[in-house]
Amino acid sequence: MQEHFSQSDIEIREKQPLYQGFFTMVRYVFRHRKFAGGWSDWLTREVFERGHAAVALPYDPKTDEVVMVRQFRIGAMPTSKDPWLYELVAGIIEPGESPQEVAVRETAEESGLAVGRVKPVLSYLASPGGTTERLHIFAVEVDASKAKGIHGLDEEGEDIAVYRMPLAEALAMLERGEVDNAASVIGLQWLALHHQELRDLWR
Repeated sequence: MQEHFSQSDIEIREKQPLYQGFFTMVRYVFRHRKFAGGWSDWLTREVFERGHAAVALPYDPKTDEVVMVRQFRIGAMPTSKDPWLYELVAGIIEPGESPQEVAVRETAEESGLAVGRVKPVLSYLASPGGTTERLHIFAVEVDASKAKGIHGLDEEGEDIAVYRMPLAEALAMLERGEVDNAASVIGLQWLALHHQELRDLWR
């Protein structure tokens, strides 16, 4: 039998900002209800606050192609031979924006493509042991034949190359470990399961 918990089963004694820059770090002192009853000890954890994000999976149902982008990621340097990663389109959700609005906007900014229909896919927590970030994935309809060039916003230091490829090739890249960031792995695996359903829906 599953236990049911809520926000009332958590007590926060302290919430202290530690750093404010491009991202934020916050220290929490808290305790929570335990499965066997009673309360945990008081725990201290530093939490990475980077906001929440929307992810767009650009898909052309007419040609069964996906559009991926590639850019340099500093966080990939310690473990990746090539830190220029193949990714889906993504962006931070700003105050007042909906996740879907961000997915559409970022598709234009990062790939230069206009979006037709949009299908919500899922949302997930990036790494809830250390960050609050939640990502929302949307399949977005595009004309893959128009995918080309270098995109991104200069003021944000973006240098983003665009790649059009058959879904089968994107999944082969995934199988070979050439796509290894969470949002892209999850999005492509979802499309592998649902692409025929999506083609039927959008055709």
